[in-house]
Order: sequence, then structure tokens, then C-alpha cells
Amino acid sequence: MTLAILAAVLYVAAAALQARAVFRDRADATVPGALLALAGVTLHAADHVRALLATGAVELHFFAALSLVALGVALLTAALSFARPVGALGVVLYPIAALLALLYAATRSHEAAGAALGWQIQLHAGLALLAYATLSVAALLAIMLWLQERALRRRQVSPLLRAFPPLTLLEALMFRLIAAGFALLTLALLSGAVFVENLFAQHLVHKTVLSLLAWGVFGALLIGRLRHGWRGRRAVRLTLSAMALLGLAFFGSKFVLELVLARA
Repeated sequence: MTLAILAAVLYVAAAALQARAVFRDRADATVPGALLALAGVTLHAADHVRALLATGAVELHFFAALSLVALGVALLTAALSFARPVGALGVVLYPIAALLALLYAATRSHEAAGAALGWQIQLHAGLALLAYATLSVAALLAIMLWLQERALRRRQVSPLLRAFPPLTLLEALMFRLIAAGFALLTLALLSGAVFVENLFAQHLVHKTVLSLLAWGVFGALLIGRLRHGWRGRRAVRLTLSAMALLGLAFFGSKFVLELVLARA
């Protein structure tokens, strides 16, 4: 629990530094916050590694999976902060990562419940979590893009919105992340098709169908972008719709199976 608490403190401190830089309109001052966030990511990852060494398997229960996604999102956000003026992302995402790190530590299993999972399934799960983390950041950028476009149309730009990156940069970064997440999701689905056996017995049919639907929407968006120049509100709607399907596929099903029906 100590590592999770320290990681949460660093995440919150990083968010505070990012918020200070953002509201003072100093994009160049977000580096200290990103460095603190990377320190938090290191401790957050160490907490998962310690659990791995103790149980002999990667934990993939509901809160563990959420924590792993938060870890990936925080790492990606901190890395982006060194290259792009996206400090506003950290203000939102780092506190969420702190909360999920603490929830994982509080609900962590001390038994080797996942020891039966082979490396093939763990590879599939890892790809799926990386895809979800990448596409989650893209979805947040889509929300930022929508808020910024709406404010510009209404000529009501708040100090927070002024701290957002320019529209063109937001949109370009969003599509790059969608492309990367789409590639990871493709690999996750292919590895699942190869390695996962007996979908019906493992209650994975609905998860697979929803994941394929999300994959199709993301793919259509990328093709529409390349061939027809899709952007703006259409891109935002499709991104958020696909992310909702993906969220239902993974965390919706895990929530019902593990927390409602109490099945591993």
C-alpha cells in the first residue's frame, strides 16, 4: 500500500504543477509536472511488479485492470507533455491515476489467482490494456476538441480552454493516437482469436462482439479521415462512440461478471 500512496501523492503533486503552469499560460513550465508524474508512474508500476512477484502472475481483476490502464495513460500523458503543450491533460488524468492506484492497492489479491494464465493470454491482455490506454487519451483529446470548438462558435473562451493546445494540434494528435490505438487493438483481437479458447465458457462472446464493433468504428474513422478528410464534430462523435463500445466490452463486462455476479 505504501508504494501506491507515494505514487498517488506524486500524481496529485504533478497535477497541481501542471494546473499552475496551465492557468498561468506557461506551456514550457509543464516539464516539472511531467517529471513528477513519471516518478509516480515508476512507483505505480513497481506496485504492480511487487504483486507479480508475490503471486507469480499478472493480476487482471477489475480494479487491477483499471489501474494498469491508468498507469499506461499517465505514462503516455507525461511523455506527450515533453513534446507537446498538453499540460491540461495531466490536470485531469493524473488525479484519476492516483485514485485508481489506491483502489488497486486496497483491493489487491494476495493469492496467485492468475497463475493459470499462460503467457499467450497475458500477451493478449497486455495488448488490450495498451490499446485501451492509448485510445482513452485520444477520447479525452476528442472531448477537449469538442469543448474548444463549441466555445469558439459561441465566443465564450474560458481561461481553461485558452490553456488547451491549438485546434489543429489537438486534432492531429488525436488521430495519431487513434491510429496507434487501432493498431494495438488489431493485434489484441488477432492474439485473442489465436490464443483464447472456448469463448462461450469464458463469457467472452459479448466482449468480442463489442470490441469488434469498436474496432470497426475506429477503422471507419481512420479511412474517412484519409479519403474524405473527416474532422471536427463527426470525428469527435465517432471517437467517443467507439470508446464507449470498447469501455463496455472490457470494463462493462468485467464489472458485471466480477462485482455483480462475483465470477472470476
